[in-house]
Order: sequence, then structure tokens, then C-alpha cells
Amino acid sequence: MTATELGQALRRWRDRVSPDAAGLPSGRYRRTSGLRREELALLAGISVDYITRLEQGRAASPSVQVVEALARALRLSGDERTYLFGLAGLVVPGPDMVPAFITPSVQRLLDRLVGTPVAVSDAAMTLLLANPMHAALMGDPSTLRGFERNGVWRNFMGVPGRVRHTPEERRAFEAGLVAELRAASARYPADRQLGCLIAELRGESARFAELWEAGGVGRLQTSHKTVEHPQVGLLTLDCDLLRVDESDLHILVYSAEPGTEAAEKLELLSVLGTQNLAEKG
Repeated sequence: MTATELGQALRRWRDRVSPDAAGLPSGRYRRTSGLRREELALLAGISVDYITRLEQGRAASPSVQVVEALARALRLSGDERTYLFGLAGLVVPGPDMVPAFITPSVQRLLDRLVGTPVAVSDAAMTLLLANPMHAALMGDPSTLRGFERNGVWRNFMGVPGRVRHTPEERRAFEAGLVAELRAASARYPADRQLGCLIAELRGESARFAELWEAGGVGRLQTSHKTVEHPQVGLLTLDCDLLRVDESDLHILVYSAEPGTEAAEKLELLSVLGTQNLAEKG
């Protein structure tokens, strides 16, 4: 397969995905019914320049992470994803690797939750997809690269975020993150990226190293989160972690009881988030 064939396939798939289907505002005066390169870049977390070079056949050998991100953003089926990996000269990750493929059935579920903040992560808690409402609530993740997209890394490396914990909540949350990551490492011992993540955290975070040596194994438990948003202030939201066992995905859903102040603030965020996306588009 040639770089030209890869570029042609990407353009075809980009042309068939409407902004509405991807949760983006369609706006006016569009020259195409599909995604713009800028919109694909936003959804995949890849630079516009790199997508341009891929489509024009001026970039070769994209990484596994880039191909997975493109497959998710373009909503490819399982067969199409396999074909894309072949065009890129790569082998589809096997069962010994942390799965990063969002199945069409999960994507359909997400499409029905457009008014709800939703994020999808893999078994190692690396963010795969965040819908516009989640981006409006927690901040735009499209510029995050590498380990910056991993929730465990961000928490233990002290990256500022919008979630607020009491000291007791923080300790329990950290222990849950490490226990979940250890369980994932047992399921995917051959995943080099996961191994590198754990090694870096053990070397750079004394708190992570302490919890890792304690040997806890389990599942992260969630119930609610308090978010401090720069425009609407504090929101305390229900937080449900749904697990897709077949593909080992985590779906994090935030919601508020109807009629509450938090629900009103979420409604305001839906408007603010749409305005921000329209400005980007």
C-alpha cells in the first residue's frame, strides 16, 4: 500500500462523517457535508498539519496511536480499522495489548448522550474520546499528547485539573487509581506502553510508588465529583463509571438531578461549549 492510498482513504472517510454525527456544530456556508481537516484534528487530537500531510501522501509511517485515534474519529468499523492499519503498514494490536477501539455499538450509545458529559478511556485509564459536553466541563483535551492523556499520570504528576477532593477523597481516589492500573497490568503484561507508564510513575511520584508497593488490586469506585469550572463555578455531579467488558473500555458519565442548581449549570455549559466549538470551527 502507498501513502497516496492512505491519503485517499482518509479523505473518503472524512467526507462521509457529518459534523452533527460527530457532535460538532455544523455551522453555515460549508463547502463539504463531511468533516473539515480542522474538525478531524480536533476529534483525533492530531495536528491539522499532520493530517494534511497524511492526506497528501507527504507523511509516512504513522504510529499505532495516531491510527487508532483516526479510526475512532472517523467512526470506522472493525474491518475498516483493520484496512487502515494495513494502509499504514501496521499490524492491528493483538489481545495482549490494551484495547483502544471504540466499537460501533458503543459509539451509538455515545451519540445518544450528546447533552451529557461523557468520556471513554481504555483499561489503563488513557482518554480515548471526550464528547463536547465533557470538554466544556473538564477542559478541551484535544491538545493533550502521550501520557498527558492518562488519568493516572495526570493525577500523580500534579497536573492541575478542575475536580476538587477533600484530603480523604484524594487518598481513596489515588488508591483506587493504582489498584485499577495494577489489575490492567496483570491483564496486559506485554503492553510496552503500559509498562513504560508504570515505570515512569514509580520513578517520578513517591506517592504512586508507595501505593504500588502496597500491592492493592481492584476497581476504581466512583459516586460523585465536585468540579470547579472557571465560568459557572462549583458543580457537584453524580459520576457513573460504566465498563464494557468485551472491549475493556471505561465510560465515565456525569449527570445532575433535574431541577437542581448543578443541572442548571450543566445546561449553561451546553450552550457555552457549543459556542466555543463554533468559534474553533
